[in-house]
Amino acid sequence: MPLADNFGRSIHDLRISITDRCNYKCVYCRTGNIGAAYAELPFEDYLRMARILVELGITKVRLTGGEPLLRKGIIEFVRDLAKLRTATGKKPEIALTTNGHLLAEIAQPLKDAGLDRVTVSMDAVDAERFARITRVPNGYESVLAGVRSSRRAGLDPVKINCVLLRGFNEDQIVNFGKFAREERVVVRFIEFMPLEEDRVWTPEIVVRLDEILSRMAEFMPVQEIAHERSETARRYRFADGVGEIGIIAPVSHPFCGHCSRIRITSDGKLRTCLFSVWDHDLHELMRRGASDEKLSEFVVKVVEKKEERHHIGEPGFVPASR
Repeated sequence: MPLADNFGRSIHDLRISITDRCNYKCVYCRTGNIGAAYAELPFEDYLRMARILVELGITKVRLTGGEPLLRKGIIEFVRDLAKLRTATGKKPEIALTTNGHLLAEIAQPLKDAGLDRVTVSMDAVDAERFARITRVPNGYESVLAGVRSSRRAGLDPVKINCVLLRGFNEDQIVNFGKFAREERVVVRFIEFMPLEEDRVWTPEIVVRLDEILSRMAEFMPVQEIAHERSETARRYRFADGVGEIGIIAPVSHPFCGHCSRIRITSDGKLRTCLFSVWDHDLHELMRRGASDEKLSEFVVKVVEKKEERHHIGEPGFVPASR
């Protein structure tokens, strides 16, 4: 039986945070202001969790952080993940989300180890603005080199994630459209979500899907194209057929009804939603010597209780527990 929740959603996407550390200090990010807050585990522990979940029906594994490329041994970890087999006997799809700063030299080795795709987080395509956001000098050139190295390695489609905040970087929308066309990458704009630790989020700071499309149309019209039901991004192609953008709009256009994701935190907690108020301590069971069968039973029960939806912007919204 495929892994599923009580709302009938098939759960086949796994995110594993392999570190809470980051080498950037982005102004809107908790890690950028106070540093790492959570521990990280040996790779063999993440691998065991991933193996159990793949056996239960996971077909896609994405490595995240913090900044995952800070972990020594990540190439070998990707190689080990690539040896896992889904219920149909296939290798799981393996992806990586990174700030791209260390990517240029490691993109080809990661591809050779079994990495399929890479997503680079980038909130400006202007070197000076990029430095102000990340608080890291000369970072833009390193990230651009990483993007280009990933394309040469065949980690296609290379995706760029841009979080938009009003009064902060919404003037970068058109420049990102041009970047998508010139660099032959997919740029995905993300509505700002209430995840930051100092709770500065308000509905007014969110640059919403309709506004993004309107601003992009000032440069060139875009046409919506088909996407999978469980995809988070609504996809658009420029009218002349050159270049693609996506918009991830959890605030204005929630996609909870088709969510296929679960997450493992860097310290081994299972989370059923980015905005969950609960953690489920998978690693503690492992530490106590639980068998694979017991761990599988635990995962199935946790996934069954996955939240129906988030409640961003609603009265009484309770922020995520971490």
